[in-house]
Amino acid sequence: MQRLFPRKLSSSLSQARSFSQLAHADVSQTTPALPKMPPFDYSPPPYEGPRADEILKKRSQYLSPSMFYFYKQPLNIVDGKKQYLFDEDGRRYLDAFGGIATVCCGHCHPEVIEATINQTKRLQHSTVVYLNHAIADFAEALASKCPGDLKVVFFTNSGTEANELALMIARLHTGCHDIISIRNSYHGNAAGTMGATAQCNWKFNVIQSGVHHALNPDQYRGVFGSDGEKYAIDVQEIIDYGTSGRVAGFISEAIQGVGGISELAPGYLPAVYKSIKKAGGLCIADEVQAGFARTGSHFWGFEAHGVIPDIVTMAKGIGNGTPLGAVVTTPEIAQVLTRRSYFNTFGGNPVCTATGHAVLKVIEKEKLQENAFIVGSYLKGRLKALQEKHEIIGDVRGRGLMLGVEMVNDREKKTPAKVEILHVMEQMKDMGVLVGKGGHFGNVFRITPPLCFTKADSDFLVDAMDIAMSKL
Repeated sequence: MQRLFPRKLSSSLSQARSFSQLAHADVSQTTPALPKMPPFDYSPPPYEGPRADEILKKRSQYLSPSMFYFYKQPLNIVDGKKQYLFDEDGRRYLDAFGGIATVCCGHCHPEVIEATINQTKRLQHSTVVYLNHAIADFAEALASKCPGDLKVVFFTNSGTEANELALMIARLHTGCHDIISIRNSYHGNAAGTMGATAQCNWKFNVIQSGVHHALNPDQYRGVFGSDGEKYAIDVQEIIDYGTSGRVAGFISEAIQGVGGISELAPGYLPAVYKSIKKAGGLCIADEVQAGFARTGSHFWGFEAHGVIPDIVTMAKGIGNGTPLGAVVTTPEIAQVLTRRSYFNTFGGNPVCTATGHAVLKVIEKEKLQENAFIVGSYLKGRLKALQEKHEIIGDVRGRGLMLGVEMVNDREKKTPAKVEILHVMEQMKDMGVLVGKGGHFGNVFRITPPLCFTKADSDFLVDAMDIAMSKL
């Protein structure tokens, strides 16, 4: 992800407030009335902590210079409830991005919080050599959501760790080193996963031996359009001419998240999985962003392609904000780790697994997968209608509550609208809507809210985007 604006200190809080007021005044004079945020029965307690400018100054001094921020004046978010966030002044924002970052059930879900607190009061952590039912109970529940023989779970602390472990399992199981991933992908921020990551931004990629990047089956910008089988030929050619004819594995997202909510072309995964299997490799499905009911039509993103991987990785929404990830594979493949003394000190600790189990129960109890499908379909329809109104929208894509809106200056040439998207983001923020940004050129809105998002929220989001784009 790229830094949206150069990182600098705000001169004063009053300037930030003035910016917001001016933006509101400008919008009201040139466009229809601002959309009204849906009512919400919650008011956060007063915030008495440090202000945004003080926090930004301290972060600049003590945190990594690689830190990046959204917006010219970064928000100081101090409270959250369901699909809403609140800043230091108690102003409410619709969170249309945090779902893919960490939150699945909604911010501060009471049942998830209760499970976390109860387990924390009883036992926070036990080493891997003792027993505790929390990890086994959640592993059983998680395995029940996986198809085929995917029944053995390894817990980690993040998606990066999960993908690192998956790559290691594939190499140990096959005795091969070569891994194939897709260009424009994103798999994590450790050395191995950054090697497998082939994001456009060179900062995401760390050169690793034995990693090959295949042609991205991008239905919007790809050379073969939506013909997945033609893109898959590149994988076969990598096997034939770039390796010894054998590979350790293939890793991919079903929908590229950081890459701009790019859904793999139909027919691609079945063809690639066939080639990988023939070459003795394992197929790894990275479900860190698309998994856990987000696509609505299925619980896992890969299911929409009619394939069953050998290994599935997951994180982010699995813990609803708690550091938690997992790798699920078959009993046969899992045995390979007995050749190594593999363990994860905090992966699968009682607090995190109790939290994860509560998240899974909430998804089922509140029918959040069904909601993702219904509300996501409605939202996508409204975004498609907005595309007909605004020439700057080149593409609307995705499934469920994992949607992307690509902005272009020329629909025929598909020239990325990299500057315009920043202006629209700022205007939407000033109207109370927070969205993400990504894609190869940084010109794609990533709309990935908590799964409790409503149709009213969808209307508010689209209306705000409409007004912001009208100003362009």
